[in-house]
Amino acid sequence: MNPILRRILCGAILMAVFLGGVIAGQNKFGQPKSIIHVVTVEWTAASTPEQRQKALDGVKQMAAEIPGMKNVWLKTIKVQGPNTEKTENNAAFVMEFADQAAFDAYAAHPAHKKWESIYLPIREQSRTHDISN
Repeated sequence: MNPILRRILCGAILMAVFLGGVIAGQNKFGQPKSIIHVVTVEWTAASTPEQRQKALDGVKQMAAEIPGMKNVWLKTIKVQGPNTEKTENNAAFVMEFADQAAFDAYAAHPAHKKWESIYLPIREQSRTHDISN
């Protein structure tokens, strides 16, 4: 093979490998159309750890019963904002809904009403944030 052609071919191969590495190394992310419902809650001072856990377990139960609930996040890592100095009284959880119709149906669903009977008596205050793309 011609030495010049060999150099061109080797250069092209090296360039292809380099570009392949650049493409493979790029961070990949999506922008789903689902809706996430982010809740931060301050529990009442009188609530017990068992009551709080029962409320969080109720989120999982709702996800099993309400059509269109896709995922839940229940482990609080950090809560920021007013009244967060009492960290043992603060929590956060997230519910993901497949679409707007599932999110709209959630509020009136019997499983949600049942969960509220456990959650509302031990909730001092909460803030919700509903987010989508």
